[in-house]
Amino acid sequence: MSLGFPFSREYYKNSMKYSIILPVYNEQENISSLYKRVVKVFVDLKKEYEIIFVNDGSHDKTKEILEDLHNKNNNIKIINFSRNFGHQTAVTAGLNFVSGEEIAILDADLQDPPEILPKFFAKIEEGFDVVYAIRKKRKENIVKRFFYSLFYKILHLIASVDIPLDSGDFCVLSRRMVETINSFPERNRFVRGLRSWAGFKQTGLEYEREKRFAGESKYGLRKLFKLAFDGIFSFSFIPLQIMFTLGSISLFLSIIGIFWAIYMKFFTNAYSKVPGFATTTILIMFVGGLQLFSIGIMGEYLRRVYDEVKQRPQYIIESKIGF
Repeated sequence: MSLGFPFSREYYKNSMKYSIILPVYNEQENISSLYKRVVKVFVDLKKEYEIIFVNDGSHDKTKEILEDLHNKNNNIKIINFSRNFGHQTAVTAGLNFVSGEEIAILDADLQDPPEILPKFFAKIEEGFDVVYAIRKKRKENIVKRFFYSLFYKILHLIASVDIPLDSGDFCVLSRRMVETINSFPERNRFVRGLRSWAGFKQTGLEYEREKRFAGESKYGLRKLFKLAFDGIFSFSFIPLQIMFTLGSISLFLSIIGIFWAIYMKFFTNAYSKVPGFATTTILIMFVGGLQLFSIGIMGEYLRRVYDEVKQRPQYIIESKIGF
């Protein structure tokens, strides 16, 4: 396998040991507590580390708080985006700039406890390239839990690669896995899908997900649907196959309807009666809805092709601090 860079662990033996990527967007209430807990973990590990905050276009005091932390601790590095580009893009930027041998990805809302990271790092030391977190329990409202569970089950069922159930972006990656993911040129990123697609040796560790520490979730309904669509349309052709199947069924039923109409016309007297208006309307609505649904599915795939063809950068950096 050749992607233009060395993969041996020996190559990285003189580099930084640990890196952690923390995407933040309007998280001024959480950053101080997050910083204290993360730093304590790395101080206890007694190895060289870096903490990379990716400020995804925050418009509260996040940027100022991060700069203050950097002034207190040189291990803090900051990437400031020119605007909000999205969580998956922020994770991607962090992966592009890390220098550690073992790289953790953690959200800033403290739902994923940083205190369990040493267990993940220990698995990397055993030879795994990906150690992903499996949420055995969520402390969130029942509606949100239901839709998350439904999404993961659907994705697991239809994806062309084995994406583990109930595993999010919280994980630890080896250096060669990071370099592999960085080599992927696609712009509609679904990081947990990319790491599954890449292969190598992977394992999961269960944990109990906490409630958000402070503030409100930045993942609104629109962003959640976009994330779900990116996962489904980036790693599955099943929607296109469903379109073909529904179209085939519709065509088959139409052929049966033609023969039925011929039979009623020439072999019975029932055709002389006026057909029901409701039946005709329902059939027109069904066929029209099927066509619009099919066009919508094709549009989702075409939109992603259009994004790739434009070749715009995935993100724009306003400033970097500490690099």
